[in-house]
This record gives sequence, structure tokens and C-alpha cells, in this order.
Amino acid sequence: MSSHPRGQTHPPLADTPLIFIDLETTGTRATRDRITEIAALRVLDGRIVDRFESLVDPGIDIPERIATLTGIDNALVAGAPAFEDIADRFEQWLGDGWLVAHNARFDYSFLRNEFRRMGREFRRRVVCTLKLSRALDKSSHHHGLDALLTRYQLEPHPPRHRAMGDTMTLFSVWQYWSRHHCTEQIETQVLDQERRRSLPAQLDPGLLDEIPSRPGVYLFYGHNQLPLYVGKSINLRSRVLSHFNNDHRNDREMKICQQTRHLEWHETAGDLGAQLLEARLIKQLSPIYNRRLRRSAGLHTWYWPTDAQAPQLAGQKTLHEDVSGTRYGMFRSRREATQALTSIVEQQRLCPRVMGLERGKGRCFAYQIGRCAGACCDQESLESHTLRARDALESLRIRHWPWEGRVAFKEMASDREVVYHLVDHWCYLGSVEDLKAAPAVEDIAFDADTYKILTRFLVNEHEGISIIPLEE
Repeated sequence: MSSHPRGQTHPPLADTPLIFIDLETTGTRATRDRITEIAALRVLDGRIVDRFESLVDPGIDIPERIATLTGIDNALVAGAPAFEDIADRFEQWLGDGWLVAHNARFDYSFLRNEFRRMGREFRRRVVCTLKLSRALDKSSHHHGLDALLTRYQLEPHPPRHRAMGDTMTLFSVWQYWSRHHCTEQIETQVLDQERRRSLPAQLDPGLLDEIPSRPGVYLFYGHNQLPLYVGKSINLRSRVLSHFNNDHRNDREMKICQQTRHLEWHETAGDLGAQLLEARLIKQLSPIYNRRLRRSAGLHTWYWPTDAQAPQLAGQKTLHEDVSGTRYGMFRSRREATQALTSIVEQQRLCPRVMGLERGKGRCFAYQIGRCAGACCDQESLESHTLRARDALESLRIRHWPWEGRVAFKEMASDREVVYHLVDHWCYLGSVEDLKAAPAVEDIAFDADTYKILTRFLVNEHEGISIIPLEE
């Protein structure tokens, strides 16, 4: 069985087994967490004809908070089969039925990842009852399983938050829908789900279903694994799907979608981790549709020595050095740097000649047309001009590294997971979950994008972010 060829008509739901399924897991991340319990019901013509139920040894520790919620702890799964021990029997039992689950993306992604660890692909047609509830009852705002039980005055099947109890409860909700909605209406909504998740055509639709609604970085690849685009979001699923939903509005989005053959994603604890990882991956991969955050080679800055009357244009080497003067701005070309300084000079009526933007002696042309306060012809003292100029450039000033050495930006995720982002002199060294695993890195180089990302977080306090100086 695997899946029907694209374009083939699916058999009606009434003629196909429906597999109502629920999983219990060690956490919420399908790529890292594991299954601890599987329960499924085979339903045909509205009747339960078979059941599948098994505890699963995840091979990793079950967190205490998960054990408290589900009642499944390390002791309970001790001696239970591992997933690979039941995989063949379970897959054969499923047959060619539609998988039916509440927030099916969660359960389906865990199953696909378990099979993937075994080197096998797992594909099934999926019905998400969470999406179905939203389609059948658009006037309601709450569609969780508990909300549906309350709305329909149904009793939950114990034990709640165990796989079989939740599977039986979901089947009760389905029976309610079958009594209050015609079969054609339900089938129409299910097939609409099938069509929507099949976009874009060249991507595995199951892969789209796995994308989590968490912060992270996503990567689009073209033919022969050519990196096309790297992006970040605090909601990976919403952002990735928005590319495909909007491809008809934007030529660039359309080109990306037409060329995308594969996608990957990396979850992060939050927005800071996503921004740092995005900048690093873009530099490493140089995707063809990322114009920003490219390698910063060739950067320029305005360097103003302490005893000088004007700044001088300096190359990227100055950004790495511990200099006595002040550095203003980071620019990707001499032209961009000159334009930025010229704009400030004009706005503040500074002298372009004193600021080194033009050569000559005596009154500058800007003074003659009233756009210079006269530092070039003693109408303004050089001391006053220097103070005004430094003040005008202050918004561009590059901050010195305020710590003696490495620091860890501690970021806490919504599920209380903690990640430490290691930085030294505006150089991002990587992220770890345990500070004891922090690597010792000698090759430290100023990175413009890391600087911009971190200074934004330093200027504006962000909930869940704290800074820990690291002693060598």
C-alpha cells in the first residue's frame, strides 16, 4: 500500500478502513523524542473491528513532567518491546486504512521518524480531526479534544492521557459527527485536507505534515541538493507553508517553490537561536535566493582615531582589532559607506571637506549654498564641529565587546528547555544544552551579522534570555 498516485480518485471513506490512533511520547519533538505507547482502532462501516495496543520502550529517559501527565514512567516501559520490535506487525496491521488522529501531524510525524530511524519510509493517508472540527464548526474557537467533549456533552473514555483512552474518546467524537453531519460533507472536508497537504507537487506531502509549529530554521533545496533558500521563524510550520501559499503573488517565491525538491528544518529554543543559526547556515551554504546575511568579507567601517578631526574609511581588519578609536557602521562596499556618511553630513550641516569627503582648500561648496556651518572657513570651530560630528555618528557606533571573554546567552523555550548560545567578541561559536559541553575555540573572528543580532537583543530586553559570562 503506500499511497495513491497523484491524480487517482480515492475510494470513499465508507469503503475504506479508518484507523483511529493515538500515541504517547517522551516529549513534543518528533526528531528527538520517542514513542512510549501506541493505541489504534480499526473501524469499518462505523464499527470497531480490531484493536492494537502496546507500550513501547523509547530507549531514552521519560521526563518526570511527561510521566506525571500520562502515568507512563521508566518503570512501566521496562521490558516493553522497542519500536523496531513491533514495527513489522504494526505496519501489517494498519493495512491501507486512513490514519485518523487529533492534531494528526503530531502522531504521523512521530511514526515517520520511528520508521526513518530504521531506514524505512512510512507513508499513509491522514485525516486530522482537529482540522475537520474547524471545518465543520467554523463558529467555535476551541477545537481541542476536551473542548469537543464539553460542546457535544460526551463522556471521556478513561484513562485520559493514555493512548487507548484518548483513541476511544476520539472515536466517540467521530460517531457524534457521523450522526449530525452527512457523509458527503465529511468526505468533502477530508479530501480537501488531502489536496491542501499535497502542495507543492514535487515535495513529499508527508514531510509538510511533519513541520512543527516551533521556532527554528528551514532550508529549501533544489535539484542535486542545491541550497536555494534559508529562512527562520518563531513558527516553522506557518512560515514554510506561507511560501507555498503565496507563490502566485511574488515572482521570487514562485521561483523558489518551482525549484524546491526537498526541505529540512532545525528546531531552536527561541527566536535568538533561530537568528544565529540562520546567519551561520547562510554563510556556510550561500543559498542562491538569500541576498542578505551573506559572507561578510569585504566589510568597511568608518574608523575615527581618538586624536583625529575626522573618520577614515577602514577595511574589515579594523573590525577584528582592539583599537583605541571608535568604529561607526558596517558597510558592504566603499560606495555604501560613503553614501551613509554623506547623508549624515548633509542632514547635520557638517563640512564634507573637514569630514574627508571632498578635497580642496578654503570654503567648501556646501558652505556657499548654506549646507555647511563653516568649519572649513573658521565660522565654526573644529572642536565644535568634531563634537557635533561624533554625536551625529553615535547611532552607528559599533559597541566594544563588554565582557572579558566568552559568554553564554541562555535561552529558555516555551516547554522550559534551556539552550546556551556561546559567543566570544561578537563571534557565534555554537549552541549547547549543557555548559559543560561548551567547546574551546581559538579561531575568533568578528561577525557582522552576529553583532547586529545580539545588539538588538541587548538593547531590547527579551523574556527568556539571560547572559552568563564564562570563566576559562
